[in-house]
Amino acid sequence: MITFIADSTEFPDIDREAVSRWVTEVAGTYGRHIGPISYIFCNDDKILEVNRRFLAHDYYTDIITFDYTSGRTISGDLFISLDTVGSNAQRQGVTYDEELRRVIIHGILHLCGINDKGPGEREIMEAAENQALSMFQQQPDDEPSVIQQC
Repeated sequence: MITFIADSTEFPDIDREAVSRWVTEVAGTYGRHIGPISYIFCNDDKILEVNRRFLAHDYYTDIITFDYTSGRTISGDLFISLDTVGSNAQRQGVTYDEELRRVIIHGILHLCGINDKGPGEREIMEAAENQALSMFQQQPDDEPSVIQQC
């Protein structure tokens, strides 16, 4: 149910099976089930195009989440700018992989109903991200899956 696509960029070095298990586990902690989820990894030019075309926003961002959730089954298209992930990692003083995982789960948390724009919501989102990130670190060490560019 979870697909990973690279559009206008190279595919990131992630273990898709481990990420899929993690995303499913995190969604389950919110009483949600996984439906069709697409991660579209792209560059800044592509995310700016998506932001302008669909949201009428004229700025770069790390993630845009299109929510197709129905009931307790989460579903959506998540566009992630790997360029912005990289610059955010530098600015935050974290590794690229850490920031990419944070952005990957950030979109899922939105699909689970957590917002980050209103008063006090950013802190709630950050706490949820940190909890979810700690769950990823508890994943079993598996052999890495073969990464393919889509």
